Amino acid sequence: MTSVSDAAVALADVDLEAAGPSPTGLDELDRVLGGGLVPGSVTLLGGEPGVGKSTLLLQVLRIRAGTGTPVLLVCAEESARQVRLRAERLGPLSDGVALLPTTDVSAVPAALADTGAELVVVDSIQAVRDPATSGPAGSLAQVRACTELLVGLAKSTAVPVVLVGHVTKDGGLAGPRHLEHAVDTVLTVEGDRHHALRTVRAVKHRFGPTGELGLFEMLDTGLAPVTDPCALLLGDRRPGLPGSIVLPAVEGQRSLLVEIQALVAPTGAPTAGPRRQAQGVESGRLSMLIAVLDTRAGLALGRRDVFVSVVGGVRVAEPAADLAVVLALASAARHQSPPADMVAFGEVGLGGEVRQVPHAARRLSEAARLGFRYALVPPSCPDGPPGMRMLRVPDVVVASELLDA
Repeated sequence: MTSVSDAAVALADVDLEAAGPSPTGLDELDRVLGGGLVPGSVTLLGGEPGVGKSTLLLQVLRIRAGTGTPVLLVCAEESARQVRLRAERLGPLSDGVALLPTTDVSAVPAALADTGAELVVVDSIQAVRDPATSGPAGSLAQVRACTELLVGLAKSTAVPVVLVGHVTKDGGLAGPRHLEHAVDTVLTVEGDRHHALRTVRAVKHRFGPTGELGLFEMLDTGLAPVTDPCALLLGDRRPGLPGSIVLPAVEGQRSLLVEIQALVAPTGAPTAGPRRQAQGVESGRLSMLIAVLDTRAGLALGRRDVFVSVVGGVRVAEPAADLAVVLALASAARHQSPPADMVAFGEVGLGGEVRQVPHAARRLSEAARLGFRYALVPPSCPDGPPGMRMLRVPDVVVASELLDA
């Protein structure tokens, strides 16, 4: 006999409001989550040690508790005293935050029932273990068992659960792939420990689109949302510097203007081969662009050291950055400065051609709003806002020759 929960229902009759997201209280995080945490969802938050994962979630717990919502923090890596000391640095304490300092994941359901928590954070999934499963905490069997228990708990109680996850040396999430498949949402916190900027991205999200970007600044009082990215990313820019160009990047619904810098220098040790160092851009993409410039534009970079960096600790992975990187490399190699009020974007093919990229109007609008008057773009790019001069280039040869104009 079919139960009510197993009965088929019409798609149009599904109640969307019953499973609507609940805001976390941090606008930048809610932007990435599409509004907040969905009841009964399981979210995995990954990132390198010290990047601010635990701090970010502790802020969410404090904000939610401050609104009268009981919350539970399972602190498996830190003692209750350590958590309190860190919480005091973030601001006044709230009585609504309950701590469960344990590595026994089987104690979580009882603690949830006792506290009536409406949000559970487990820090971290690699530090808890299930007594019914053999193996040490962090092993493949333990991570799988603990994840399944917590996913079942979230679904049965309609309480959202957030898991903190470690990453491996190559930047991937530690543990079995089952961990990523079992959860509903996977967020990554990224940032250079030498910079204040932290970014939050969704690489998997069952309740909305991925690709949105949240920006935070690491302060002594925690992670503060960045309301003016331009001031943080372009505030100390030196206009007219050879090897520097501004890229209007797009992350989800957000347009960001970032500075790409390049440096070309003689190879110090010819026997070891030229160095290729990329920070904020993909190293494989950089090598391809160097080869295109060398072969199609006659810019001899094959035996020279090349360094490319996205200033401010931002990572840019979209092909739209190709033309900006090419122009920065040509500018650095020739010691010629591009116009200080120029932006550039476009994908570069192996034949040296410049191809169109999505969201051109959004990129141009943001650049014009911030005072840029020239845009180096693909031939098929639409017109920009009034007052912006469009410089359409068919290939990297024409793009590099513009530096001589």
